[in-house]
Amino acid sequence: MTTTQRRHVVPGAFAETPNGARLLGSRCAGCGACFFPRSPACRNPGCTDKHIEDVELSPRGTLWTYTVQYYKPPPPARLDEPFTPYGIGLVDLPEGIRIMGMISSDDPESLKIGQEMELVIETLHHDDDGSEVLTWKWRAV
Repeated sequence: MTTTQRRHVVPGAFAETPNGARLLGSRCAGCGACFFPRSPACRNPGCTDKHIEDVELSPRGTLWTYTVQYYKPPPPARLDEPFTPYGIGLVDLPEGIRIMGMISSDDPESLKIGQEMELVIETLHHDDDGSEVLTWKWRAV
């Protein structure tokens, strides 16, 4: 019996938790700024605090903007065949951070700026050995 292996396209960027998918970021204890992906230091130029804590970011946000990718991206990007157009969007989270990601949708033309989005974890592609490579995506609520 063969078991499909699963790995994350960016190790440590997201997790599948008992409460659902979560992006893993950092928050500065001094100024409260959030970062994604995780950061070892505060990147706010006006802050000198050195205390950073790991946080699970909110799984829902608002679509700030998007575009539709109509052509297959060149290597090293990799997607399973057959290629279908997909959305790429920026989503505003309640933590005051804007996160880019692919959009999971059968009809990316139907997306609307300002609509509520939720985080999902989906297969990006399969490696040559059959392993699933997972990524985060946004999906309209």
